[in-house]
Amino acid sequence: MPESVGEFDLIARHFTRPASRAVLGVGDDCALLAPAPGMQLAVAADMLVEGRHFVSTVPPARLGHKALAVNLSDLAACGARPLAYLLSISLPRADEDFVAAFARGMHALADAHGIELVGGDTTGGPLVINITVIGELPPGQALRRDGARAGDTLWVSGRLGEARLALEALRGQVVLAGEDFERARIAMELPQPRVALGLALRGIATSAIDLSDGLLGDLGHVLAASRAGATLELAALPRGAVLARQDPALQRLCLLHGGDDYELLFSAPASRADAVRDAARGAGVEVTPIGRIDAAAGLRLREPDGRESEVEARGFDHFA
Repeated sequence: MPESVGEFDLIARHFTRPASRAVLGVGDDCALLAPAPGMQLAVAADMLVEGRHFVSTVPPARLGHKALAVNLSDLAACGARPLAYLLSISLPRADEDFVAAFARGMHALADAHGIELVGGDTTGGPLVINITVIGELPPGQALRRDGARAGDTLWVSGRLGEARLALEALRGQVVLAGEDFERARIAMELPQPRVALGLALRGIATSAIDLSDGLLGDLGHVLAASRAGATLELAALPRGAVLARQDPALQRLCLLHGGDDYELLFSAPASRADAVRDAARGAGVEVTPIGRIDAAAGLRLREPDGRESEVEARGFDHFA
């Protein structure tokens, strides 16, 4: 019979690691952090709920990676350097094999970004994961949503749409060959937070957001905050080989409404194009210009044949 494992055993075995940057980490009522003198803290939190944000068949190591990645992506969109994070997790049962793999995936990404787990909570219940990340940045250098200005170029990092393509395959709406399905599923389950790019864009980008709820919806947040409009070039949207082989209507759905891409969408003055490319090169990330910020309100989509149409800035709704 498997050994019975309690809450504190799970924490001690899988979530307690020696503090290196924190003054005090896991094991007390509060963690103690000491940000660098003169720096501001950036704090973000995201919750993942089984059946809403991930399927039950996701490998636990990938789930651990994604749970932290989506939060690091928020720091990237702010241009903040990660410091520490807290994990609160509700588990249907004390499954040590699941927890060990989950922790392994999470710790691997944390180590890659020099961020450490400093506290949190565990309890029994439906599988729900909530992570709070803490970063730091110099005052006045945060990338925000409200700085886009008419004439700015819109850019996006990486490639879009394959995470949504994997979801459509899981829903039975499209059939993907084994290798194509795995590539799409990696896009959905192992997103790479663009932290280095966010840091490199400080002082260059005028606005930024990470793409979690779909390109149109997230761009809509930027436009609302900046009181501006935009024109997107559909043909310019970067897509991988797997998505590019799909029906054009499916490509359009995945590119515009996909969500779960966790790439950075940002604006920058047209005169700073070389600086943007240099920043991306230094961060080891591809970036693509995909449109412009307009003074006129609204969001317009230019088709490959040059026709323009107004589109709704609508993204994923967690209560829909």
